[in-house]
Amino acid sequence: MKICVVGIGYVGLVTAGCLAEAGNNIVCVDNDEKKIADLKNGVISIYEPGLTEIVKHNEKLGRLHFTTDLKFGVDNSLIIFLAVGTPSAQDGSCDLSAVLSVAAEIAENLHEYRIIATKSTVPVGTHKRVTEVIKSKTTAAFDYVSNPEFLKEGTAVEDFMSPDRIIIGTTNPEVQGKMAQLYGPFMRRGSRILFMDPASAEMTKYAANMMLAARISFMNELSALCEKVGADIELVRHGIGSDSRIGRSFLFAGIGYGGSCFPKDVRALIHTGSINGVEMTIAKSVQRVNINQQERFAARITDYFKGRHEKTILAVWGLAFKAKTDDVRESPAVYCIKKFLDCGMQIKAYDPADPAPVFRQEDAGGKIQTFQNGYDALDNADALVILTDWQEFRNPDFELIATKLKKPVIFDGRNLYDPEIVKNAGIEYHSIGRQ
Repeated sequence: MKICVVGIGYVGLVTAGCLAEAGNNIVCVDNDEKKIADLKNGVISIYEPGLTEIVKHNEKLGRLHFTTDLKFGVDNSLIIFLAVGTPSAQDGSCDLSAVLSVAAEIAENLHEYRIIATKSTVPVGTHKRVTEVIKSKTTAAFDYVSNPEFLKEGTAVEDFMSPDRIIIGTTNPEVQGKMAQLYGPFMRRGSRILFMDPASAEMTKYAANMMLAARISFMNELSALCEKVGADIELVRHGIGSDSRIGRSFLFAGIGYGGSCFPKDVRALIHTGSINGVEMTIAKSVQRVNINQQERFAARITDYFKGRHEKTILAVWGLAFKAKTDDVRESPAVYCIKKFLDCGMQIKAYDPADPAPVFRQEDAGGKIQTFQNGYDALDNADALVILTDWQEFRNPDFELIATKLKKPVIFDGRNLYDPEIVKNAGIEYHSIGRQ
């Protein structure tokens, strides 16, 4: 099938690459000339396992085309995906300006029937607004589809190729058939396509992220109670996760959620409730607990070094908001490091994805050094702080850590280690929700 993807960011490039891998012909459109030039030259700035190989392979086969010319994309496709950014506005609402702008530009170039499908995360009612914008600028026939993405950073390619479900928001049987044909190659193990109306599809995306954020925040709130009463949050996690009604996913206590989805989607859901007269009590609590958890972990470290902040050097492992990505947007690691810097501490940081060029924007006064090796960051540091759950952090050389640190102490914000193993290595160990 002939497809156009508008907005070649994280979601757009994964969508384009994976659809091309299934044999489709994809036109990738973005107004960022440098991004398009880089992609034409094989330069892919997005850190996502498997993505680079798929993009280069399909570009070589002629199934991926990169351009800034939206008209070319509209003229040479049946289905046009909108995958542009929808960041938070100042009031917490979802900023739809890019979606509506692109919809208007598509309409101005629309002369034959097309299917317009939105991949971007958008609030309920967006299908009406986009439809109205397009109708106001063209008489050409079209159908609108809400097709939200459910991609996890770090496993996005795997998620797209083997999806748990595909949500298709349209009530037109013919369009349902076309979308089912498009996603058919990813349904070999059985159809997991759910058809519904566009409003329900839009709400499903927010509801899913809200539910996952709530699980994380509940475990984090429970971890604080565990510390007070002498319980172990890891044992509690295993206990409740074994219940088939609950399951094991998203039950890890830590320093809070971050990234480009959960924070802004929780804010947007709260705002949608507000303008519709619905008090989103649980959503507000989830948001508050997440902030509290970050503050609580940062305070534990700043309190530990109280009275000697200016002389304290912290080795930090992890800058991204989660493993397998270089995304530092609303990263709890960034939040904690800002707190450390505000106290006058110095930071020696390492992250396997090396998001340092972005992270340095947070630097103030040259108090952040970044390293290409995690052990190098330990030299002359007063403590090691774990802020991201990268696989390579899970079984380190504890004897080497104890030797390199000025004082052998670890603050583990991800509960990566067995306390007894760390203790036996002669290291003082502080984790989340455990004694």
